[in-house]
Amino acid sequence: MKKKILIIVIIGALTAGLALAYWRWSHNNDQQRQWELYGNMDIREVDLGFGVDGPIAQVLVEEGDSVEAGQILAILEQEPFLDAVQAVEATLKFAEARMTEGIHGPRPQEIERARAAVQGAEATLANATLIHSRRQRLVDERAASEEVASTTQADRIVAEANLKKAREDLALLLEGTRHEQKQQQHAEFEAQRANLALLRYRLSRATLKAPNAGIIRTRIQEPGAVVTANSPVFTLALTDPLWCRVYVDESDLGKVRMGMPARITTDSYPGKSYRGWVGYISPVAEFTPKAVETPELRTNLVYQTRVYTCDPDQELRLGMPATVTLSLHEEVRTAPASLSDYCKTP
Repeated sequence: MKKKILIIVIIGALTAGLALAYWRWSHNNDQQRQWELYGNMDIREVDLGFGVDGPIAQVLVEEGDSVEAGQILAILEQEPFLDAVQAVEATLKFAEARMTEGIHGPRPQEIERARAAVQGAEATLANATLIHSRRQRLVDERAASEEVASTTQADRIVAEANLKKAREDLALLLEGTRHEQKQQQHAEFEAQRANLALLRYRLSRATLKAPNAGIIRTRIQEPGAVVTANSPVFTLALTDPLWCRVYVDESDLGKVRMGMPARITTDSYPGKSYRGWVGYISPVAEFTPKAVETPELRTNLVYQTRVYTCDPDQELRLGMPATVTLSLHEEVRTAPASLSDYCKTP
């Protein structure tokens, strides 16, 4: 009887030993197949400001509001910008009319009027010459004074000058606008058009729009405040892309590859994981930041790594501690072109 009990005890001990050995082997194998890293959630932030100076007329969002790309966030007073645009539009029309006139040249009616002026000046000169000749004969015959001849001589000189001017005016009209004048008129038109484009651009920058989807983190200015160009009005936290920033020891760098699949977990949502992939490995080593929760010495050289993740319910927050589990046994895929495309795939 004692012999049977001894055999049963030995068999039970061997079974327990084998079970313990299998558990240790399975646990070690799982550790070899998976690798945990610790870091913090990170996103990009951008300071948003108007591109021009002026007083703020409206602020349309509050801190914590979710905004879409292109959504209007705030508006400056528009009147000064609209008035400047209208003034330059009028100047541009005038410059365009001058340029068109220079291209087309004088109208036929203007040329005919210039020719008529030449003919009239010729007739006036002929009449002045005839009168002067008659008066000069009277002076030669001593039937009139020298003053009479001097007056008619002056009239003839004036008529000659008027005829010369009329002929030159006609010649200018027949020749048309000079090439240099056309270039000048064209340059004035282009300058005004460029000025109008600049003012319209300034008008567009007087309305502040969200460059990307995100969450308003800070509202810095209020209506009535006079701001300068590019001074911050909001701080926008972008919701895409979102990643966990971890640090990999130099000795473990060979385990990490671009496109490696990963799972991210946080203490805030126990039991829930977020899928992701390794999207960035720093080419430069650095000392471990003091804020990183790792069991290794903080003076080790490490490489910053970003594990991009999907967060459809917007539960992850900037700076939130997170655990990244890399699947060392899974096949490494080609890194996605964008995080949004990756999150759309199941």
